Formats: sequence, C-alpha cells, structure tokens
Amino acid sequence: MSTQTVPQLLRQQLAILAESDQRIDGRGRWEMREIDLEVGCLYNAEGSAKVTWGDTVIYAGVKFEIRTPYDDRPAQGSLMCGSELRPVAHRKYDPGPPSPESIELGRVVDRGIRESGCIDMANLCIVPGEKVWMVVIDIHVLSDGGNLFDAAGLAAIAALRNATVPAARFDVGEDYQLPVSLTPIMTTFTRVGGRLVYDANEEEELGGDERVSVTLGDTGAMHSMQKGLKGTFTPPELAEILDVAAEHCKNLRELVDSKVN
Repeated sequence: MSTQTVPQLLRQQLAILAESDQRIDGRGRWEMREIDLEVGCLYNAEGSAKVTWGDTVIYAGVKFEIRTPYDDRPAQGSLMCGSELRPVAHRKYDPGPPSPESIELGRVVDRGIRESGCIDMANLCIVPGEKVWMVVIDIHVLSDGGNLFDAAGLAAIAALRNATVPAARFDVGEDYQLPVSLTPIMTTFTRVGGRLVYDANEEEELGGDERVSVTLGDTGAMHSMQKGLKGTFTPPELAEILDVAAEHCKNLRELVDSKVN
C-alpha cells in the first residue's frame, strides 16, 4: 500500500462522517478535547508550564538573558520563542536541525504573544543603551496528537504568567514577577471533510485541508491570524470561527487564571 493510500482513505472516511455532522473521535464540530494545565513544573526555568491537550503533550519554559539592546530600541528588551519537534514526539519528525514545521510553530506562537503587547518591552530595560532583558520561551513537544499550535500557545502564555525575573542572580536588583498585562489565547480551525472544525486531532490533520490560527486578547481583540496549507476561507466562515474562538478563548483564559493565581 502506497504512502498516499491511507491518507486518501482517511479523507474519504472523514468526508462521510462530516455529511452526518460527526467527527472521527465522536466530538462535536466545535468541541475541544480534554485539557490539563500545570505551571511551575520545570525547576531549571524561571517560568514553566505543561499542557496535556488530548494526546498532545507540550512543555514550555521561560529563561532570561541580559543583552545589549538593539540600536533602534535602546530602552527596550526583546522576546524570542523557539520550538523543537523531535522523533520522541512523533515518528514523522527527524533528528537534526530545526524543521520547517518546528520553525513555523515557534513563529506562530511568538507572533500571537508579541503582537498582543502583553509584555511591555520598556519594562525589560535595565540600563538604557547598555543592558536589557531578553525573554526566551522554549517549547518542547513530547507528544504530537494534533493541534500543536493551540497547546503550545497555551503553554507559552501560562509559563510567562508564571515567570520570575532573576535579577538577583545577575546582580541587577531583586527578583520580581514578570509583568504580563494580557493573556492572549490561540485557537486553530481546520477544514475536515469539507467543513471547519475546532481542535483537530492527529487523524483530522492528516486527512484534512487548510487551517487558520487566531489569537485573541482579553477584550476579544484579534492580535494575530495565521493561515496554513493551501485553500481559502469565506467571510462567513471567518465570522463564524471568530465567534467560536471568542468563547473558547474565554474558557482557556479562565483556566490559566485559575492555575497562575
């Protein structure tokens, strides 16, 4: 059996299920899988979180470095987000340099956090023109069971909300909680069987089509939108998923608040 036969058969099955408004794992069209969130779980990080989202398991750790600021932003710190997709997460990943999928995951999570303005870069300044903090978010995927974007985004913002700036260790003052003013949450929708669904699992991603990830802030403002794979979305489809996204973002934000506070 060729490598394309199984995805084609899977696509056919997903299309048949969609005709009767069903999904392969029995969920409703906009229903998410079970989620568990832990914070403060990595002892070598200044902030950390573990997200178990269905069969997807992700750790996010936050570290701080002191660096010279950029010339055009002498009184602002910086943010960097990276991710690793290794064979331990799924057999489809290869060892070696970061893959395009790994780079995309880090960039999409980075964009949602950066564009929200939840971290005021001016607050990361130590000495203007000389020393600023750089916030580094490391995302490690232990198991890819689908919807890495939302799970990674949730882990990243929870780790930031849990982070302590290690000023004493760098001899630049006393430790303090990283000021995070907002809790941007990402939601991803995938076209499966000709219709859009929320929180696609591994099989739905394999047999699905285009996807779109939307990051919303506390007030419902959209901070980022990232489209993946080939295909288009109509204005009514985007309006519908934004309504669904708002409700899920509210619930996930409450989950983060309950764990961090």
